[in-house]
Amino acid sequence: MLSLDFLDDVRRMNKRQLYYQVLNFGMIVSSALMIWKGLMVITGSESPIVVVLSGSMEPAFHRGDLLFLTNRVEDPIRVGEIVVFRIEGREIPIVHRVLKIHENSAGEHSICWQDGHIKFLTKGDNNAVDDRGLYKQGQHWLEKKDVVGRARGFVPYIGIVTILMNDYPKFKYAVLFLLGLFVLVHRE
Repeated sequence: MLSLDFLDDVRRMNKRQLYYQVLNFGMIVSSALMIWKGLMVITGSESPIVVVLSGSMEPAFHRGDLLFLTNRVEDPIRVGEIVVFRIEGREIPIVHRVLKIHENSAGEHSICWQDGHIKFLTKGDNNAVDDRGLYKQGQHWLEKKDVVGRARGFVPYIGIVTILMNDYPKFKYAVLFLLGLFVLVHRE
């Protein structure tokens, strides 16, 4: 029934209305991209908003929480801070807490190494062991270059829609189709 109504609406549109609706849809998509790029510039993070995908950070963050990130170069990484990092060879970033900053042999915290690199170890709050098993083979510490951003705020469970779309691709295509259909058919 829905598809027949849609086809009737499209048939009743003249070419000018159809072009207007397609342009309207293009404006929505380009506006979303501009907002995303603007957030990247403002926050200094390649991904200013991420969704928590696992329960490894419970009770601080739950699966589906939406995190807001910043990644300012001048801010030092501190123990206890929640960072989002990417491991070489893995597509999806990980959200965990900084457990330890690397210490030199004299026992002093050496925040800056030879060329200003920071070395630190992470762990999920709900995990029994640190993240060395997650890092690439032979890597024992993360460096600042691995950090995508640092959690500055969150909205609980809003990101569950993203998880559903990733877990159920047909659901994702249905939602995208319905949104596109709404934009094309909506006449205002």
